Amino acid sequence: MELTERIEAYLNGEMSGAELEAFESLRATNPALDQQIVAHQAFITTLTNYGKKKKLMSDMNAIHETLDVQSIKADVIPASTLVRMLWNKYRVNAAVAASVAILAVFTSLLLTGYFSHNATKSDMNLLRRQVSRELGEVKKDQKEILRNMEAPVNPGIFGGTGFALTANGYVVTNSHVIKGADSIYIQNGKGDSYKVNVVYDDPAFDLAILKINDADFETFGSIPYSIRKAQSDVSENVFTVGFPKDDHVLGKGYLSSASGYKGDTTEYQVDITVNNGNSGGPLLDNRGNVIGVIKGKQSLADGTGFAVKSKYILAAVDSLQNTSDAQIVLNKKNQLAGLSSADQYKKLKNYVFMVKVY
Repeated sequence: MELTERIEAYLNGEMSGAELEAFESLRATNPALDQQIVAHQAFITTLTNYGKKKKLMSDMNAIHETLDVQSIKADVIPASTLVRMLWNKYRVNAAVAASVAILAVFTSLLLTGYFSHNATKSDMNLLRRQVSRELGEVKKDQKEILRNMEAPVNPGIFGGTGFALTANGYVVTNSHVIKGADSIYIQNGKGDSYKVNVVYDDPAFDLAILKINDADFETFGSIPYSIRKAQSDVSENVFTVGFPKDDHVLGKGYLSSASGYKGDTTEYQVDITVNNGNSGGPLLDNRGNVIGVIKGKQSLADGTGFAVKSKYILAAVDSLQNTSDAQIVLNKKNQLAGLSSADQYKKLKNYVFMVKVY
């Protein structure tokens, strides 16, 4: 029996009692043999781990083939964008980890004398083939990742804010927020997102109505505010909730003019902090009635914003119902009146959403 075969039989527990005793006695008196056994064991461990990795990849691919990938949403981030983000974040870590792993294997083999004259030619050939295959796979994976990174992608443009119009999934926002969109999603403060379709768009008044088109959606529940029909008065206290960042932000102020930019009578001017991302958010009086939709701010005046008046929301709803089979039942009971500002915010924020545009 060749020495390599005897070592494998020894490591696999295939020797008889007498053979095992004789071999262990030989190992104890022969340092070169002991080093070769240790090296061979390390080599077998490397091959075993490689086999486990291949099996894991095979099992994962089998699971992947059973999934309906199109129905799975990755927090509304396109797959190619997600690959780019993860690669940019972890590519250094991955390179270091791979280098350490390779270095560890070869250092172990060197220290155990595997590359000395004690190693058989067949062992060396097997090791070279194994390393060559591993490096080939790494190069192939690198090329694929780079190819995906260089491919043109649509990286998702954060749109703004929207708020619930009805319990059954209608949402109000600005027309300019969803302009040029290929696909649109809304996301609540918990991170739940839903795909929506544009069912009404009026650039003239900068209003749009979206409808959730997602099997996971059931209902918003009872809407806690109503849409105010009457004109609001200058000096009334107002507030808004929107997404100038990745979280709800409350803004407070007052209605400073009954007309908007350059005297536009379809708008209110408000003295309130308005930032990018607030567009499409609700403007409410201190009783919790929606009196408008935040539209934008005056670039040269800090704290000056504009909002489309609520009567144009009602006009948009009437137009949509007259031209489609939309089922829109507006809430007439205001649950925010009489509550403290903090309690109004707690109820309202569950019905205000981030609008994500792709």
